[in-house]
Amino acid sequence: MKLQENISLKAYNTFGLEVTAQKFGSFTSEDDLKAFFPSQETWFILGGGSNILLTQDFEGIVLHNQIMGIDKIKEDENHIWLEVGAGEVWHNFVLHCIEKEWAGIENLSLIPGTVGASPIQNIGAYGVEVKDVIESVKAFHIETQEIHVFNNKQCEFGYRDSVFKREQKGKYVITQVTFKLNKVPTFNVNYGAIQQTLEENSITELSLKAVSDAVIQIRQSKLPDPKEIGNSGSFFKNPEIPTSQFEALKEKFPNIVGYPVKEGVTKVPAGWLIDNAGWKGKRFGEIGVHAKQALVLVNYGNGKGNDIKELAYKIKADIFEKYGIEINPEVNII
Repeated sequence: MKLQENISLKAYNTFGLEVTAQKFGSFTSEDDLKAFFPSQETWFILGGGSNILLTQDFEGIVLHNQIMGIDKIKEDENHIWLEVGAGEVWHNFVLHCIEKEWAGIENLSLIPGTVGASPIQNIGAYGVEVKDVIESVKAFHIETQEIHVFNNKQCEFGYRDSVFKREQKGKYVITQVTFKLNKVPTFNVNYGAIQQTLEENSITELSLKAVSDAVIQIRQSKLPDPKEIGNSGSFFKNPEIPTSQFEALKEKFPNIVGYPVKEGVTKVPAGWLIDNAGWKGKRFGEIGVHAKQALVLVNYGNGKGNDIKELAYKIKADIFEKYGIEINPEVNII
Protein backbone atom coordinates (compact mmCIF):
# COMPACT_ATOMS: atom_id res chain seq x y z
CA MET A 1 0.00 0.00 0.00
CA LYS A 2 1.58 3.24 -1.17
CA LEU A 3 1.21 6.27 1.11
CA GLN A 4 0.92 9.81 -0.21
CA GLU A 5 1.64 12.91 1.86
CA ASN A 6 -0.44 16.05 2.51
CA ILE A 7 -3.53 14.93 0.64
CA SER A 8 -6.73 17.00 0.59
CA LEU A 9 -9.76 15.11 1.88
CA LYS A 10 -12.29 17.47 0.30
CA ALA A 11 -13.23 14.92 -2.36
CA TYR A 12 -13.44 12.16 0.26
CA ASN A 13 -16.12 13.66 2.55
CA THR A 14 -19.65 14.54 1.48
CA PHE A 15 -19.61 17.74 3.56
CA GLY A 16 -16.94 18.91 1.08
CA LEU A 17 -14.73 20.20 3.90
CA GLU A 18 -11.21 21.26 3.00
CA VAL A 19 -9.02 19.37 5.43
CA THR A 20 -5.70 17.63 4.85
CA ALA A 21 -4.39 14.19 5.75
CA GLN A 22 -0.74 14.06 6.70
CA LYS A 23 -0.58 10.69 4.91
CA PHE A 24 -3.14 8.88 2.77
CA GLY A 25 -3.32 5.38 1.29
CA SER A 26 -5.89 2.95 -0.13
CA PHE A 27 -6.08 -0.71 0.84
CA THR A 28 -7.66 -3.32 -1.43
CA SER A 29 -7.15 -6.54 0.52
CA GLU A 30 -6.59 -8.11 3.91
CA ASP A 31 -2.93 -8.52 2.96
CA ASP A 32 -2.63 -4.72 2.68
CA LEU A 33 -3.95 -4.44 6.23
CA LYS A 34 -1.55 -7.10 7.51
CA ALA A 35 1.34 -5.22 5.92
CA PHE A 36 0.28 -1.95 7.58
CA PHE A 37 -0.62 -3.13 11.10
CA PRO A 38 0.54 -2.97 13.75
CA SER A 39 1.40 0.67 13.11
CA GLN A 40 2.61 3.07 15.77
CA GLU A 41 1.22 6.06 13.88
CA THR A 42 -2.22 7.55 14.38
CA TRP A 43 -4.59 6.17 11.76
CA PHE A 44 -8.18 6.51 10.63
CA ILE A 45 -10.28 4.27 8.35
CA LEU A 46 -12.25 6.16 5.68
CA GLY A 47 -15.08 4.65 3.65
CA GLY A 48 -17.43 6.82 1.60
CA GLY A 49 -16.98 9.85 3.88
CA SER A 50 -20.75 10.29 4.08
CA ASN A 51 -21.18 9.96 7.82
CA ILE A 52 -18.29 12.00 9.16
CA LEU A 53 -17.66 15.60 10.12
CA LEU A 54 -13.97 16.47 9.79
CA THR A 55 -13.18 19.35 12.14
CA GLN A 56 -9.42 19.62 11.58
CA ASP A 57 -6.48 18.38 9.55
CA PHE A 58 -5.61 14.77 10.35
CA GLU A 59 -2.12 14.37 11.80
CA GLY A 60 -1.66 10.74 10.88
CA ILE A 61 -2.55 8.20 8.20
CA VAL A 62 -5.96 8.03 6.53
CA LEU A 63 -6.62 4.54 5.16
CA HIS A 64 -9.24 4.45 2.39
CA ASN A 65 -11.18 1.17 2.20
CA GLN A 66 -11.20 -0.05 -1.41
CA ILE A 67 -11.95 -3.75 -0.89
CA MET A 68 -14.33 -4.53 -3.75
CA GLY A 69 -16.35 -7.45 -5.10
CA ILE A 70 -19.91 -8.83 -5.12
CA ASP A 71 -19.74 -12.62 -4.96
CA LYS A 72 -22.62 -15.10 -4.81
CA ILE A 73 -21.55 -17.69 -2.24
CA LYS A 74 -24.69 -19.87 -2.10
CA GLU A 75 -28.38 -19.98 -2.87
CA ASP A 76 -31.48 -22.06 -2.32
CA GLU A 77 -35.00 -21.98 -3.67
CA ASN A 78 -35.95 -18.80 -1.81
CA HIS A 79 -32.73 -16.97 -0.91
CA ILE A 80 -29.35 -15.90 -2.17
CA TRP A 81 -26.24 -15.13 -0.14
CA LEU A 82 -23.79 -12.47 -1.32
CA GLU A 83 -20.38 -11.62 0.09
CA VAL A 84 -19.70 -7.98 -0.69
CA GLY A 85 -16.49 -5.99 -0.35
CA ALA A 86 -16.60 -3.23 2.25
CA GLY A 87 -15.38 -0.65 -0.27
CA GLU A 88 -18.32 -1.09 -2.64
CA VAL A 89 -20.57 1.97 -2.94
CA TRP A 90 -23.81 1.12 -1.13
CA HIS A 91 -26.23 2.53 -3.71
CA ASN A 92 -24.41 0.78 -6.56
CA PHE A 93 -24.80 -2.48 -4.66
CA VAL A 94 -28.53 -1.82 -4.21
CA LEU A 95 -28.97 -1.16 -7.94
CA HIS A 96 -27.02 -4.33 -8.76
CA CYS A 97 -29.40 -6.38 -6.59
CA ILE A 98 -32.46 -4.76 -8.14
CA GLU A 99 -31.15 -5.56 -11.61
CA LYS A 100 -30.70 -9.20 -10.56
CA GLU A 101 -34.15 -9.15 -8.88
CA TRP A 102 -32.77 -9.93 -5.44
CA ALA A 103 -35.05 -8.37 -2.83
CA GLY A 104 -34.60 -6.92 0.61
CA ILE A 105 -32.65 -3.68 0.27
CA GLU A 106 -34.68 -1.72 -2.31
CA ASN A 107 -36.03 0.56 0.45
CA LEU A 108 -32.42 1.49 1.25
CA SER A 109 -31.81 3.06 -2.16
CA LEU A 110 -29.70 6.23 -2.44
CA ILE A 111 -28.27 6.01 1.06
CA PRO A 112 -24.74 7.41 0.73
CA GLY A 113 -21.64 5.60 1.86
CA THR A 114 -20.09 2.17 1.46
CA VAL A 115 -21.12 -1.39 2.20
CA GLY A 116 -18.58 -1.56 5.03
CA ALA A 117 -20.27 1.30 6.86
CA SER A 118 -23.73 -0.26 6.61
CA PRO A 119 -23.42 -2.65 9.58
CA ILE A 120 -21.56 -0.11 11.71
CA GLN A 121 -24.44 2.33 11.47
CA ASN A 122 -27.15 -0.28 10.94
CA ILE A 123 -28.38 1.99 8.17
CA GLY A 124 -32.12 2.17 7.70
CA ALA A 125 -34.90 3.93 5.84
CA TYR A 126 -38.60 3.55 5.10
CA GLY A 127 -39.30 0.67 7.45
CA VAL A 128 -36.17 -1.38 6.66
CA GLU A 129 -32.85 -1.70 8.49
CA VAL A 130 -29.77 -3.41 7.10
CA LYS A 131 -29.74 -5.76 10.10
CA ASP A 132 -32.77 -7.42 8.49
CA VAL A 133 -30.60 -8.77 5.66
CA ILE A 134 -27.09 -9.09 7.11
CA GLU A 135 -26.03 -12.68 7.68
CA SER A 136 -22.53 -11.92 8.95
CA VAL A 137 -19.69 -9.38 8.97
CA LYS A 138 -16.07 -10.28 8.28
CA ALA A 139 -13.56 -8.01 9.99
CA PHE A 140 -9.79 -7.71 10.38
CA HIS A 141 -8.75 -7.68 14.05
CA ILE A 142 -6.04 -5.04 14.28
CA GLU A 143 -4.27 -6.36 17.39
CA THR A 144 -3.98 -10.02 16.32
CA GLN A 145 -4.14 -9.54 12.52
CA GLU A 146 -6.76 -12.30 12.41
CA ILE A 147 -10.00 -12.33 10.45
CA HIS A 148 -13.03 -12.64 12.71
CA VAL A 149 -16.58 -13.31 11.58
CA PHE A 150 -19.48 -11.75 13.49
CA ASN A 151 -22.88 -13.33 12.94
CA ASN A 152 -25.98 -11.17 13.00
CA LYS A 153 -26.57 -11.63 16.74
CA GLN A 154 -22.94 -10.87 17.60
CA CYS A 155 -23.20 -7.54 15.75
CA GLU A 156 -25.65 -6.43 18.47
CA PHE A 157 -27.57 -4.20 16.12
CA GLY A 158 -29.60 -1.31 17.51
CA TYR A 159 -31.08 1.88 16.15
CA ARG A 160 -28.24 3.33 14.02
CA ASP A 161 -25.96 1.33 16.23
CA SER A 162 -23.90 -1.85 16.46
CA VAL A 163 -21.11 -3.43 18.46
CA PHE A 164 -18.68 -1.75 16.04
CA LYS A 165 -19.67 1.65 17.43
CA ARG A 166 -19.35 0.50 21.03
CA GLU A 167 -17.17 -2.27 22.50
CA GLN A 168 -15.35 -3.04 19.25
CA LYS A 169 -14.88 0.52 18.04
CA GLY A 170 -11.37 1.04 16.69
CA LYS A 171 -10.48 -2.63 17.11
CA TYR A 172 -11.57 -3.94 13.72
CA VAL A 173 -11.58 -3.04 10.03
CA ILE A 174 -14.61 -4.44 8.22
CA THR A 175 -13.54 -6.19 5.02
CA GLN A 176 -16.67 -7.97 3.75
CA VAL A 177 -20.36 -8.20 4.59
CA THR A 178 -22.53 -11.22 3.78
CA PHE A 179 -26.17 -10.50 2.90
CA LYS A 180 -29.08 -12.92 2.72
CA LEU A 181 -31.56 -11.63 0.14
CA ASN A 182 -34.88 -12.93 -1.13
CA LYS A 183 -35.70 -14.30 -4.56
CA VAL A 184 -39.38 -13.58 -3.97
CA PRO A 185 -39.94 -10.01 -2.73
CA THR A 186 -42.08 -8.94 0.19
CA PHE A 187 -42.74 -5.31 -0.56
CA ASN A 188 -42.69 -2.75 2.24
CA VAL A 189 -44.49 0.33 0.92
CA ASN A 190 -46.56 1.47 3.90
CA TYR A 191 -43.81 3.53 5.55
CA GLY A 192 -43.44 7.22 4.78
CA ALA A 193 -44.65 8.44 1.42
CA ILE A 194 -43.76 5.40 -0.68
CA GLN A 195 -47.34 4.32 -1.40
CA GLN A 196 -48.38 7.89 -2.17
CA THR A 197 -45.43 8.34 -4.53
CA LEU A 198 -46.24 5.08 -6.32
CA GLU A 199 -49.82 6.24 -6.83
CA GLU A 200 -48.69 9.64 -8.09
CA ASN A 201 -46.48 7.87 -10.62
CA SER A 202 -49.42 5.65 -11.67
CA ILE A 203 -47.63 2.49 -10.58
CA THR A 204 -50.21 -0.28 -10.26
CA GLU A 205 -47.88 -3.29 -10.35
CA LEU A 206 -45.18 -3.40 -7.69
CA SER A 207 -41.60 -4.25 -8.58
CA LEU A 208 -38.23 -3.82 -6.90
CA LYS A 209 -37.35 -1.06 -9.35
CA ALA A 210 -40.67 0.74 -8.81
CA VAL A 211 -40.14 0.78 -5.03
CA SER A 212 -36.51 1.85 -5.43
CA ASP A 213 -37.45 4.62 -7.86
CA ALA A 214 -40.09 5.89 -5.41
CA VAL A 215 -37.59 5.93 -2.55
CA ILE A 216 -35.06 7.76 -4.71
CA GLN A 217 -37.68 10.32 -5.73
CA ILE A 218 -38.65 10.94 -2.10
CA ARG A 219 -35.05 11.23 -0.91
CA GLN A 220 -34.13 13.61 -3.73
CA SER A 221 -37.12 15.82 -2.92
CA LYS A 222 -36.11 16.10 0.75
CA LEU A 223 -32.34 15.78 0.88
CA PRO A 224 -29.77 17.94 -0.89
CA ASP A 225 -27.32 16.34 -3.30
CA PRO A 226 -23.83 16.43 -1.69
CA LYS A 227 -22.41 17.22 -5.13
CA GLU A 228 -24.34 20.49 -5.02
CA ILE A 229 -24.48 21.32 -1.29
CA GLY A 230 -22.10 19.66 1.17
CA ASN A 231 -23.93 17.54 3.75
CA SER A 232 -23.93 14.15 5.44
CA GLY A 233 -27.65 13.43 5.25
CA SER A 234 -29.44 13.14 8.57
CA PHE A 235 -27.15 14.69 11.18
CA PHE A 236 -29.08 13.65 14.30
CA LYS A 237 -30.64 10.40 15.45
CA ASN A 238 -34.34 10.34 16.22
CA PRO A 239 -34.57 10.24 20.04
CA GLU A 240 -36.58 7.66 21.94
CA ILE A 241 -38.31 8.91 25.08
CA PRO A 242 -40.72 7.54 27.69
CA THR A 243 -44.27 7.57 26.36
CA SER A 244 -45.35 9.39 29.51
CA GLN A 245 -42.96 12.23 28.62
CA PHE A 246 -44.31 12.26 25.07
CA GLU A 247 -47.90 12.52 26.31
CA ALA A 248 -46.94 15.43 28.58
CA LEU A 249 -45.24 17.19 25.64
CA LYS A 250 -48.33 16.63 23.51
CA GLU A 251 -50.35 18.75 25.89
CA LYS A 252 -47.93 21.62 25.35
CA PHE A 253 -47.20 20.92 21.67
CA PRO A 254 -50.37 19.33 20.19
CA ASN A 255 -48.75 18.83 16.78
CA ILE A 256 -45.73 16.92 18.05
CA VAL A 257 -45.12 13.70 16.12
CA GLY A 258 -44.24 10.38 17.72
CA TYR A 259 -44.20 6.67 16.90
CA PRO A 260 -44.50 3.86 19.48
CA VAL A 261 -41.32 1.75 19.50
CA LYS A 262 -42.19 -0.65 22.29
CA GLU A 263 -44.26 -0.57 25.43
CA GLY A 264 -43.58 2.67 27.26
CA VAL A 265 -41.24 4.09 24.60
CA THR A 266 -41.97 6.57 21.80
CA LYS A 267 -39.67 7.71 19.00
CA VAL A 268 -39.84 11.42 18.16
CA PRO A 269 -38.53 12.66 14.77
CA ALA A 270 -35.56 14.93 15.45
CA GLY A 271 -36.40 16.79 12.26
CA TRP A 272 -39.77 17.80 13.67
CA LEU A 273 -38.19 19.05 16.90
CA ILE A 274 -35.57 21.11 15.04
CA ASP A 275 -38.11 22.49 12.56
CA ASN A 276 -40.61 23.41 15.27
CA ALA A 277 -37.84 25.11 17.25
CA GLY A 278 -37.27 27.45 14.30
CA TRP A 279 -33.92 26.22 12.98
CA LYS A 280 -35.03 24.99 9.57
CA GLY A 281 -33.56 27.10 6.75
CA LYS A 282 -31.35 29.16 9.06
CA ARG A 283 -28.05 30.16 7.47
CA PHE A 284 -24.93 31.29 9.29
CA GLY A 285 -22.41 32.45 6.72
CA GLU A 286 -21.15 29.40 4.84
CA ILE A 287 -23.10 26.82 6.89
CA GLY A 288 -26.67 26.28 7.99
CA VAL A 289 -29.73 24.06 8.35
CA HIS A 290 -31.23 22.88 5.09
CA ALA A 291 -34.36 24.71 3.95
CA LYS A 292 -36.30 21.53 3.08
CA GLN A 293 -35.10 19.15 5.79
CA ALA A 294 -34.29 20.38 9.29
CA LEU A 295 -32.38 17.19 10.06
CA VAL A 296 -29.67 18.09 7.54
CA LEU A 297 -26.82 20.49 8.30
CA VAL A 298 -25.13 21.90 5.21
CA ASN A 299 -21.90 23.43 3.97
CA TYR A 300 -22.66 26.02 1.29
CA GLY A 301 -19.11 25.98 -0.02
CA ASN A 302 -16.41 27.24 2.28
CA GLY A 303 -17.71 26.19 5.67
CA LYS A 304 -15.48 24.84 8.42
CA GLY A 305 -16.02 21.58 10.27
CA ASN A 306 -15.73 23.25 13.66
CA ASP A 307 -18.43 25.76 12.71
CA ILE A 308 -20.80 22.92 11.77
CA LYS A 309 -19.96 21.16 15.03
CA GLU A 310 -20.68 24.34 16.99
CA LEU A 311 -24.01 24.77 15.18
CA ALA A 312 -24.94 21.15 15.92
CA TYR A 313 -24.34 21.59 19.63
CA LYS A 314 -26.29 24.86 19.70
CA ILE A 315 -29.25 23.04 18.17
CA LYS A 316 -28.82 20.15 20.61
CA ALA A 317 -28.86 22.55 23.59
CA ASP A 318 -31.87 24.45 22.26
CA ILE A 319 -33.89 21.26 21.74
CA PHE A 320 -33.15 20.14 25.28
CA GLU A 321 -34.14 23.55 26.66
CA LYS A 322 -37.41 23.65 24.72
CA TYR A 323 -38.55 20.03 24.98
CA GLY A 324 -36.38 18.34 27.59
CA ILE A 325 -35.27 15.87 24.90
CA GLU A 326 -31.65 15.08 24.18
CA ILE A 327 -30.79 14.63 20.51
CA ASN A 328 -27.45 13.13 19.55
CA PRO A 329 -25.45 13.24 16.32
CA GLU A 330 -25.70 10.28 13.98
CA VAL A 331 -22.60 11.63 12.25
CA ASN A 332 -19.12 10.76 13.55
CA ILE A 333 -17.33 13.95 14.56
CA ILE A 334 -13.57 13.74 14.08
